[in-house]
Amino acid sequence: MTETVSLVRLAVLVLAIGPLVYYLLSLYCTVEYFRTLRSLPPRDDSFSPPVSILKPVRGVDEGAYENFASYCRLDYPEYELVFAMADPQDPVIPVVQRLQRDFPERSIRYVTDVPRVGENNKVNSLCRLVKEAQYDLLVMTDSDVRVERDYLREVVAPLADARTGAVTSFYRCMGGGTLAADLDMLGMCMDSAPSALVARRLEGRVQFAFGWTVATSKERLAEIGGWESMANHHSDDFELGNRIACKGHRVELMRQPVWMVFPEETFGDFLRHELRWAIGLRNVRPAGYAGMIFTHGLPWAILAASVAAAAGWAGLAVFYVVAYLILRIGVAYAAGVWGLQDRTVAAKLWLAPVRDAVSAAVWFAGFFTDRILWRGLEYRVRDRLLEPAGDARAARLAGQERNARGIK
Repeated sequence: MTETVSLVRLAVLVLAIGPLVYYLLSLYCTVEYFRTLRSLPPRDDSFSPPVSILKPVRGVDEGAYENFASYCRLDYPEYELVFAMADPQDPVIPVVQRLQRDFPERSIRYVTDVPRVGENNKVNSLCRLVKEAQYDLLVMTDSDVRVERDYLREVVAPLADARTGAVTSFYRCMGGGTLAADLDMLGMCMDSAPSALVARRLEGRVQFAFGWTVATSKERLAEIGGWESMANHHSDDFELGNRIACKGHRVELMRQPVWMVFPEETFGDFLRHELRWAIGLRNVRPAGYAGMIFTHGLPWAILAASVAAAAGWAGLAVFYVVAYLILRIGVAYAAGVWGLQDRTVAAKLWLAPVRDAVSAAVWFAGFFTDRILWRGLEYRVRDRLLEPAGDARAARLAGQERNARGIK
């Protein structure tokens, strides 16, 4: 019995090293990437083809007008800004109309005739927007993203190389004001950026995209079947980047991040958002999702410290806790404050263990549910695909009934 207990203790202590090794790898990949980035020559602005900026929107996000207006102040020779909303009574329409009045020199349009291609309402809008776009080069961004004046020059520059099929980006944080928003903001520097850079290093390339910015061409989009082929997928941004990469094209990261504007969300909003991401990730990379058990360092540190303390190894118990805190906060600082130069997260790094506790709980919960709430509608996610549930199913059935009766 004593021998069995000793073996269990040893196994726990060995396995608990896993997250620490992952954090060291994350720190190395993060520092290497941003150090290399800063040694690159100045951006070449000679490549500046006309661009269609496509904005699928639904409802009014925090700071919506200023988010949209930032795209009207861009330093770029020729571009258009096109919005799509499926509901002709959407409250965001007056915001877009105000943009048209305030920036008459810009080409700003919106469409509301969005056919239902699949269950993903955002992709339905993107299908319509691609048809509406005047130009071959497409830049698609989420409605809660705000950008700098040189945004288009940054996102377009990598596409000058014909080997590049898509461009995506990281983000800095803006807004918030609640504990939930603070925890949400930490997601980029603690999870999204480091894990993306580890994957980039291990796989030799980026094989996904982030929805807050994706740039590609109509030619590349058509090559993977267009947005229509992804109209029932949950993780449409991942699908786009992954399919383009699988065709042999490169997916590049912008040199400069965009701004993500966070609302004063509640803790419930934050948990639903995190669970939606977790369920989506489990569907697109099930093996990788299971392997994430070794990226959640807090529970392992607590378990290892408890085992070491019970065995009378107080120094070893302290080692696991201190190593976890130093490496975890070090990765978040390197990615967020030093790499992305996001000063807003510097004062929030003390919340890193809280964020990790929530992330571990959400990761575990992600194994036991396939239901998500997305923009007020409920879905199931199965084999990467969205299935309507609850209000979403009722809305779809009501729409089918209206179409059968010839009602617009």
